[in-house]
Amino acid sequence: MSTRCDGATTTSSPTPAYLPIADHGVIGDLRTAAVIGVDGRIDWFCCPRFDSPSVFGSLLDAEHGGAWTIEQIDGDVTTRQFYLPDSNVLVTRFMSDDGVAEVQDLMPIARPHDPEHRTRIVRRVVCVRGKVRFRMRIAPRFDYGRAPHTVEVGGNGRATFETAETRLHIASDAEWHAIDDRDLEGVFSLRTGESMTTVAAPESIADDCFTHDRRPEVVAETVTFWQNWISQSTYTGRWREMVHRSALTLKLLTHEPSGAVVSAVTAGLPESIGGERNWDYRYVWIRDTAFTLYALLRLGFTDEAAAFMQWLTCRFADGEDDLTGPLRLMYTLDGDPPPEETRLDWEGYRGSSPVVIGNAAAQQRQLDIYGELIDSVYLFNKYGPGISYQSWTQLCDVAAWLVDNWDAPDQSIWEVRTEPRHHVYSRLMCWVGLERMIRMSRQRGLPGDIAGWMTARDEIFTQIMERGWNEKLGAFVQTLDADRLDASLLLIPAVKLLAPTDDRFQSTLRAIEDELVSDSLVFRYDTTDGHDGLDGGEGTFSLCSFWYVEALTRSGRLADARLAMEKMFTHANHLGLYAEQVGLTGEQLGNLPQAFTHLSLISAAINLDRRLAN
Repeated sequence: MSTRCDGATTTSSPTPAYLPIADHGVIGDLRTAAVIGVDGRIDWFCCPRFDSPSVFGSLLDAEHGGAWTIEQIDGDVTTRQFYLPDSNVLVTRFMSDDGVAEVQDLMPIARPHDPEHRTRIVRRVVCVRGKVRFRMRIAPRFDYGRAPHTVEVGGNGRATFETAETRLHIASDAEWHAIDDRDLEGVFSLRTGESMTTVAAPESIADDCFTHDRRPEVVAETVTFWQNWISQSTYTGRWREMVHRSALTLKLLTHEPSGAVVSAVTAGLPESIGGERNWDYRYVWIRDTAFTLYALLRLGFTDEAAAFMQWLTCRFADGEDDLTGPLRLMYTLDGDPPPEETRLDWEGYRGSSPVVIGNAAAQQRQLDIYGELIDSVYLFNKYGPGISYQSWTQLCDVAAWLVDNWDAPDQSIWEVRTEPRHHVYSRLMCWVGLERMIRMSRQRGLPGDIAGWMTARDEIFTQIMERGWNEKLGAFVQTLDADRLDASLLLIPAVKLLAPTDDRFQSTLRAIEDELVSDSLVFRYDTTDGHDGLDGGEGTFSLCSFWYVEALTRSGRLADARLAMEKMFTHANHLGLYAEQVGLTGEQLGNLPQAFTHLSLISAAINLDRRLAN
């Protein structure tokens, strides 16, 4: 396998049971998404929503998860994969001595907030040159492989998979035969200029709908939707291609009907191969969404922020929880608590088990989310149309709660599976929350308990300086009165607690470089002693690596920042996508694509661009 700078990845037959995590692209329709390997296999798809049970899940169990595969039958085949420009329409090219063909994969979407939208996957195979033969197999395994199903094959390329609760309808130019009464397989040949289209949808597919979806216009229509959206970006800097791919990825993770944003498409991909750190990221993290809105606002996208504000308003109406406070740290798309963790009877990606569905971290207290949220609202108020009176009243209630609770222990940003501790990062973000409330009140003349907020803000600042600082290490540390470093504190100058040139921050930066930075890649903290309640290690955190770029930028080390940025770009996959982490040999680890990483790329690029231009 090789990866080229133009975004093409080559693979040779035969392909392994598990492709590298990086060897995948993603398509979606702002409701759900499908993950597609460089060999053309769809090995992850949940329907009808991001957080629904899987239909195809061989990414987490090659034997029992289910997949939709397509393979060129004759000769030695090489595949290359790319997105059509400025879109989320994915093309996989199959090249052999017999000919060249391409699979155009998309989930059609015609216009924003389309009341007639229906979710479906369209796979259009086009022969570019020569004569090619393909074998296509559709083998769903519903409800994470737990729900038995049947398949009924009709005429004219029609078929239906059915469980007690779910259906998947197929319409195709190919003819099918059933295998073991549960899978479909078809073989077809194409000559230059010929095409074959297959559509899968949870709803029945009318003849006129299939006629529409098999036309080239459906591809052009979907490309136009994405291009029209990204054309609103105000970014014109040096790394336009990477920044716009990140923005398109963040948009792809948006659930348009609700305005919520999920943290990743996938669940259960490991932070280390064979390890137990395998989490479900298909939910709405308040923290991740707040940072996502920050990134999109910096690019000029305000509609997404307004939609999330509406979604958030409903969450405040749910009332206060005794443990978490006014907000939970994560929700389903409907705004409900995520389901309890369930361990599937799957082997996991390359044997990385358990495969966990649901997320028990939803029951944690994480005080930092309030500061991250209020900071994003502050930016929305500054660059957008301004917050409503109702939203301001709700934020005042949050601020009052923070005044009373900022000094409590919590699990903080990294969601450790231990007893709550007094995290410095959480104190930092509580300071941010109250400081931004003071700014908004003064800038717009909004009523609020400014005196109370200022008192608590100053108490937090003093505590961070006195107990969050370790004189022996010469650094701010993970928890009060402790000696462990934490990469989240790279954000100290970004949130304006201290100037980037402040001696204490510069000393902290040097300490993090000595202990947590490896060739510009950054570990979030030392996991070797299991202090976070979990066994095993993990890769470097790509989010933290881009935070490092931003910290170098703000410190005036522009050459170092630019080098670190360029190195991070080499760790993107062939499509410009990032999973959560990078392993010691450069492999991508964790769930894909991760919103946190892409939003931090955008922020780092904007800030470095600005400094390099001056």
